[in-house]
Order: sequence, then structure tokens, then C-alpha cells
Amino acid sequence: MKKNILMLSIIATLVSSGAAFAEEAKPDNEVSFNASLASDYRYRGISQTRLNPALQGGADYTNNPTGLYAGTWLSTIKWISDTPGAGSTPAEWDIYAGKKGEVTKDISYDIGVLAYVYVNNNLTNAGLKDANTLELYGQLGYGPAYIKYSHAVTPLFGIVDSKNSGYLDAGANIEISEGLTLNLHVGYQKVNGFNSSQATYTDYKVGISKEFKEFGDIVVSLAAVGTNANQTFYASPANGKFLGKNSAVLIATKTF
Repeated sequence: MKKNILMLSIIATLVSSGAAFAEEAKPDNEVSFNASLASDYRYRGISQTRLNPALQGGADYTNNPTGLYAGTWLSTIKWISDTPGAGSTPAEWDIYAGKKGEVTKDISYDIGVLAYVYVNNNLTNAGLKDANTLELYGQLGYGPAYIKYSHAVTPLFGIVDSKNSGYLDAGANIEISEGLTLNLHVGYQKVNGFNSSQATYTDYKVGISKEFKEFGDIVVSLAAVGTNANQTFYASPANGKFLGKNSAVLIATKTF
């Protein structure tokens, strides 16, 4: 009996040591790439592609010992070229950096800065501000839930007098079964300036995402998205369609 107990203790020690070694074996520096095809590019509930599909992709670097990270991401867009006199900028280019870590064992944090770049945009010719936007953000996570606040230190996406606007985002990504996740989100975009009452709104998302490892780590997500945004302020200048309408959005993402 004592020999059996001793043997079980040795096995348990080896298993736990192996798990710890596997965790410690994570490389100090990681680089990943991603590419997506989306039925619509919704940002904070508002379509950036006039309710049409978008091609997207990016790259991320993480230093695991420190939690420092940096990355870039691009997506096709239409809203600038749809604005008369604003130029033909075909893409949004995001550049970001920050730090992730733990406040306690159960509470995580993520702080950073994010630049939205619209090369050669001419929104100033349309009576607006330059579209390029810089935000600072901070996030706290607890299990699958999170709350995040983003603060614009420049005018927000060309809206006149909108500096210091803020976006509050809360949600949860709950694993239903292996590889299947329920995605919940609600956000509140507060826009400063004389357009505040028209530009401020709430958006939401309820969806599911499924990982298909057999096809090379492809994740497919389907979500119902919508807003209570002002239908005149957020109408496409190209055809007058409301860009924050309730809709389903399908996205397929491949990570390399």
C-alpha cells in the first residue's frame, strides 16, 4: 500500500513538473500574422465599408516575460472615398503598442496606445478635421469578462471639435464547448463637440465564434450587430444608407 502511494506521488510530481515545464517553454518573443474576410467592417457598430465586404490583415509581436506588445492591422474602407472632396483613401491602417499583465491572480490588465492612420485623407476639404486619430486605452479583465475605456487625444475620425471623446466597452467571451465561444459586447461612444447629441450612440453585438483547427486554425464568427445611432448623422454620403443598421456580420480569420 505504501509503495502504491509513493508511486502515485511520484507520478503526480512528474505530471505537474511537466505541465510547469510546458508553460515555461513559451518563447520569450512571439510573432503572429492574421488575415480576414468580413461581410462588413463594423467599427463600434458603424460600417466602414458602406455595408459591403472587407479584406483585413495584421501582424502582432509579444514579449512574454514583460507583457509588452506591438502590432499593426489594416482593413479596406469606403467612408473617406464616399465623402465628396475627401480623397480616395482605400484603407485604414492601425498601429498599436501596450502592456498586458495581472493586477491579481484573477484580474488582468491591458494598457496601450492606438493610432488610426488614413493616408492622404483630405477630410479638411469637406469641412471636417483630419481623419487620423490617436487613442489611449485601458482594460480590466476577470475570467471571460472585460471592461475597456478608450480616450481620443485628437479629434475623433474627422469629427469637428471632438477631441477628448471616449468609448466605454464591456463584454464577455464565454466558452460554450471546446472551440465554440459566445461573444457578447455593448459599447457607448461619447462624442464631444457641437455634434455631440447627434454623434453619441450605443452599439451592441451578440455572436458566436468557432475554431476549425482541422482547416489550419481558422476562426469563423457570426454576430448580430446594431446601434441606436442617429440615422442622419451616420448615413453614407454615397447613397444615404444608415451605416449603423441592425445586421448580421460574418468573418473568417486565419492566423499564421
